[in-house]
Amino acid sequence: MKRRDFLFAAGGATFGSAASLPIWLGSAQSEPSALGAYDQRLIDLGIELPEAPAPVATYAAWRKSGNLVFIAGQGPAFVEGQTAFGTLGQELSIQSGYDAARSAGLNVLAQLRESCGGSLNSVQQCLQLTGYVNSDDSFKDQPSVVNGASDLFVEVFGELGKGARAAVGVNTLPFNVAVEIESIWQIRD
Repeated sequence: MKRRDFLFAAGGATFGSAASLPIWLGSAQSEPSALGAYDQRLIDLGIELPEAPAPVATYAAWRKSGNLVFIAGQGPAFVEGQTAFGTLGQELSIQSGYDAARSAGLNVLAQLRESCGGSLNSVQQCLQLTGYVNSDDSFKDQPSVVNGASDLFVEVFGELGKGARAAVGVNTLPFNVAVEIESIWQIRD
């Protein structure tokens, strides 16, 4: 019995082709992880990751537990021409916040790469992402800002880059950074 016939017989929906299957049933070519091509994907996108930043206080930048990697909150990487410091709703626009979140996402990926021995190819998926946005009391667009990191992860990992997410407004962040991103990732053992 074919897989789609089995799904129909079991009460599930039928699908016209492997390309239309849900991600968990899709073909091996539906996601870069199946191809082991995340490092190549970065090159294709023209994304150069910074060196993983050292912790600035008493904490670990990342920790592994089994096949999970917990990445500590990461501020923006230095990107020439981008403002990564300040408060959204005051001196920073949504676009500046989005750029800062994307930049913080670069640091997340740098930490993730380091935790995986220098390659992102063992990443299976993003499980959770929390974005903290330095916001004044009237700013309400934290999700639009945190999309900077989420969009980066989807560019690199496809749908597997989408984790469960929270976008939280806070009244200040260390060093007055605009955004801080923390995350949890599943990797291959």
